[in-house]
Amino acid sequence: MAQVPTGSTFHIATAHGAQKVVSAITNDAEAVASSVGHGYVDGDIVQIQSGWGRINNRVFRVKDAAADEFTLEGLDTTNTTFFAAGAGAGTVKKLSAFTQITTVMNPASSGGDPKKVTYKFIESDIEYNINDGFSATDYTMELDADSITTPGYAALKTLTDTQESTVLKMQMRSGSILLVPCTVALNEAVSLQDGSINKVKASFSGN
Repeated sequence: MAQVPTGSTFHIATAHGAQKVVSAITNDAEAVASSVGHGYVDGDIVQIQSGWGRINNRVFRVKDAAADEFTLEGLDTTNTTFFAAGAGAGTVKKLSAFTQITTVMNPASSGGDPKKVTYKFIESDIEYNINDGFSATDYTMELDADSITTPGYAALKTLTDTQESTVLKMQMRSGSILLVPCTVALNEAVSLQDGSINKVKASFSGN
């Protein structure tokens, strides 16, 4: 079913737990991570570092948590060309606190476009294109400039100052979520326009 942004909420990660060792990750339609005594429960949000470069820094929701293992919801690792069997070990940490960003206006995304390499052999007058991944995805939003006293504003300001990597969580009205590892840039210069409230702009650069 189609969705619109109305009713969505935005949250920024402001605390995380200690790193835990992941001894193995399975090659499955939904990968299972082995971590002795991890302590996670279904619905927890975790960030992975792995021998599989394709999932480094990526964020997942925990599913089917058991004493020493848990499923990484939505992570398909069946392709052993990309996810070599036995090579997925690494570490994991729980994102233990998210702070809501309030008074959000005009959320937008940019980037994520296919990148191409164009080349031509000297003996030919025809050019060729090959795909070369995707450009980084950024998100922006405007905030009421008077929200300076809110916890979300304070969190964005701190993360802008420290440039610590964090995670933006977007929760749709339907309950679905989007998790974006990122760094934050809060521009506190107030935008003034007749007929509109005063605003500031926050940017989230995907990483």
